[in-house]
Amino acid sequence: MPAADVSALAWMMPLLEAVTPQAVAQAVNAALHGLPGFRGMSMLWGLDAREAPSIEPPQSIAQGHLVDDIELAREALGDEVPRLLHGSRPRLAIPLPRSEAVVLVDLDSPRHVQPFLDGAAGRLHVIDQRLRSALEIVALHGTMARLEHSEQVQRALFAISDLAGSDRDMPDLLKGIHAIVGTLMYAENFFIVGLDAEHDMIRFLYFVDVEDPLPEDVRFSEREGTLTWYLLHDGKALRGDSEQLARQASGPVRNVGTDSYDWLGVPMVRDGEVRGAVVVQSYQPGIAYSAEDEALLEFVGSHILTALDRKRNQDDLERSVQQRTLELADANRGLQLEVVERKRAERLQAALFQIAQLATADITEEAFYGSIHDVVGKLLNAKNFFIALLSDDHRQLAFPYFVDELQTNHPARPLGRSLSEYVLRHARPLLVDDRKQVEALIEQGEIEIAPDTTGPAAKSWLGVPLVLGEEAFGLVAVQSYEPSIVYGPADQELLGFVASQIANSLNRRHAAQIQQQAYAHLEERVQERTHELRKEIHERERIQDQLEHEVLHDALTGLPNRSHLRGRIERVLARLRESPHRRCGLLYLDVDRFKVINDSLGHLAGDEVLKEVARRLQECVREPDLVARLSGDEFAILLEDVDVPATAIKVAQRVLDAIGVPMQIAGKTLEPSASVGIAVGNDHYHNADELLRDADTALYRAKATGRKRYELFDETLQRSAIDVLAMEGELREALQNDRFVPHFQPIVRLDDGGLVGHEALLRWVHPVRGLLGPPDFLQVAEDSGSIEAIDWRMFELSCTLATRFPEDTYMSINVAPRHFRGDDFDVRLLAVVRDSGLAPSRLLIEVTEGSLLDNPVRVRATLDRLQAQGVGAALDDFGTGYSSLSYLHTFPLRMLKIDRTFVAALGEEGKDNSALVIAAVLALARALGMGVVAEGIESTEQRQALLALGCEFGQGHLFGRPAPIEHWLD
Repeated sequence: MPAADVSALAWMMPLLEAVTPQAVAQAVNAALHGLPGFRGMSMLWGLDAREAPSIEPPQSIAQGHLVDDIELAREALGDEVPRLLHGSRPRLAIPLPRSEAVVLVDLDSPRHVQPFLDGAAGRLHVIDQRLRSALEIVALHGTMARLEHSEQVQRALFAISDLAGSDRDMPDLLKGIHAIVGTLMYAENFFIVGLDAEHDMIRFLYFVDVEDPLPEDVRFSEREGTLTWYLLHDGKALRGDSEQLARQASGPVRNVGTDSYDWLGVPMVRDGEVRGAVVVQSYQPGIAYSAEDEALLEFVGSHILTALDRKRNQDDLERSVQQRTLELADANRGLQLEVVERKRAERLQAALFQIAQLATADITEEAFYGSIHDVVGKLLNAKNFFIALLSDDHRQLAFPYFVDELQTNHPARPLGRSLSEYVLRHARPLLVDDRKQVEALIEQGEIEIAPDTTGPAAKSWLGVPLVLGEEAFGLVAVQSYEPSIVYGPADQELLGFVASQIANSLNRRHAAQIQQQAYAHLEERVQERTHELRKEIHERERIQDQLEHEVLHDALTGLPNRSHLRGRIERVLARLRESPHRRCGLLYLDVDRFKVINDSLGHLAGDEVLKEVARRLQECVREPDLVARLSGDEFAILLEDVDVPATAIKVAQRVLDAIGVPMQIAGKTLEPSASVGIAVGNDHYHNADELLRDADTALYRAKATGRKRYELFDETLQRSAIDVLAMEGELREALQNDRFVPHFQPIVRLDDGGLVGHEALLRWVHPVRGLLGPPDFLQVAEDSGSIEAIDWRMFELSCTLATRFPEDTYMSINVAPRHFRGDDFDVRLLAVVRDSGLAPSRLLIEVTEGSLLDNPVRVRATLDRLQAQGVGAALDDFGTGYSSLSYLHTFPLRMLKIDRTFVAALGEEGKDNSALVIAAVLALARALGMGVVAEGIESTEQRQALLALGCEFGQGHLFGRPAPIEHWLD
């Protein structure tokens, strides 16, 4: 293959393999690389969209020129031909009309324009086509995602509709709706309330929340001012965070429960009346609800209301039916009791007494049935008498007692359709004294006569069911084979009463048998329950041990926690007080820069680091020493018996070496380190907190002196900690007593020494230590949080005193980066200037590069607002930062202050670079129209050298040291 073809394939293959616009842009950069004059490129597409177009690579366009470059790209796309853009370096805007994109190319010089276009002409068409294909693929993916989401919403809505129309119980129904809503939006926290307007109550029908427990039902008026109250009172949906909800509510909002990150509630309305509400909420930043979620939740609320109404009507109907059934049962029982009492009074006093006695008599079952037969035989003709009982499974009919003139016995048989089964089936007496009655029952299908039946048929047959409750479990029957013996209604009534007494007697005897069996079963159950209780007690003891372990141990690492450690320390100190010659050691350590690991690799990776550190620490100790995790990345090691401090130091070094071994976490090789504080305990320590405090103090010293090391606690560290606390109190007292004052250092013209301004510098008039400069107290002031109040007091005093200087001079004040982190610094400073009477044009604020780096957008906006009011800005210590030059054209600066390190090197042998840097700064400042002040001028030689370089202004000890304003006014 020719070399030219190979070259073509080399740039085309990455382009053909690219499937995203970003990948196409990277392939284009590779394709254009090597063409004449090519220095770099950026690709912009989506220029016709309302939103900002896409740019690749993102960092290819400087933030300050982003809008200009986008506008130029849009104009070039309209031209449809390459456009040359002149500037500090020539740029080509090459349109790609098919994909509606533009490529911006940086070239070395104008003479490379045509050679570059000639070399790229054959490639631009391919690039345009490939980019269009990639954009179409991205659009198709977006369309598919929207269609899938619509299908998911539709399926969920159908499922909610089906669920609302089902017969499921209300808890299951609401739980199912909660699960469906959870597929459409974030619904981990979800509740439904109903409004009972008649009783002025809010009822929580369904409640699931990860932060708050289930609330109790409460009066509607007691919830006034809450979000739920506004939903039910106003009947309007509420959505958003706390501030948005406060604006949407019709009155002041009263918070109840845990404050959520985002909240969405919709009312449930029927016929213009608010009946309840549905609410979802999020406690996680980044999870919020949209208008689509609100519309969906309103639809769900209507179905919930329908289900509630249906369930309420069903419950009312069931209660009505149950009440009517109870009334009918009471009436029936009353009638039965009345019939039984009448029969008892009129006919069967003696028989009743005898049968009642038989129920409790200690006789066999056979004797019991025989005695009953004798009683019945005294009341009516009972030569042919039997008692039949259903088996427990209701499949057979047994005859425990059977006396008949023609049959000697009657074994149990399966249920059929004889006269006996008729009585059992209908649970009512049957009197048959006519053959026609039998035939009529046969024709009705009520009874059947078996074809193998032999012997004479009974002339009269009377059967009465034995009923328990409303169910027949047997029957008593008499029959006659003689035409002269016929039973009538009176016999039926009599036998019916006797049957009820027999049923009661059988029931009592059966109950006595069951009771005996129950006693035996109870004894067996007691033994089983005793065994179960022993198992439960064992399980509870196991759970209690587990809970005790969890309370005293860290869940992540399994190490003992702070409470466990404190208990062990207390026991060890108690032994030391009994044996004063013994010692213990406490190593307090934390992982250096652990926050960087968490922020860079995530909390899961951070957890893995902590578990690995815990494992390594356990390998560094022996029994009975204890390793504990106190909190976060803080650990402690308790050495129960330490002969000399060197032993604890040796363990600390072993810990540092063990933790310093590289570890593989989340695909990264980490080289962690730790700082260790050591405290040696003796009988002088009264409690564990004192030992922990001293070890923590030593740890703080180890971290302050460079980390990755250990420090042994001694009295010097304790005094230092006490000194810091004392100074914090003195700082507060100094603020109250106005002991912070400004000292002023003059700023002069270098040629004639004429005064042009002063710099205000902070001083503390200490009542004991005298005049103190910032290095003596600044760090303590920053750590204690009092530095900002000191700064503002300095601003007020400096501006007020500056009004006494000549009006043609200015004053500069130093402003720390912390003041630019708020949005109202310029407002407060201008208020101070206005109250002092100082003209804003006479004030200059000095900022460092750290201030500009902290939040460039906010700082630039603040400086712009101050400049608009006349307050200027100076860049202090210029030249010491790595990116100073990049800020000169970005921020509104009036003056540069050259750092004293460059001035101090002027005139020294071998340091000519300082003069070159100063000369470059002066040239740059003149080009940008800025003034320059050289700091730290201490000798005439330095002054002359600066004049020779063209520097106009300066300050330093040569012209005056910082002093009170009275010194300069005198």
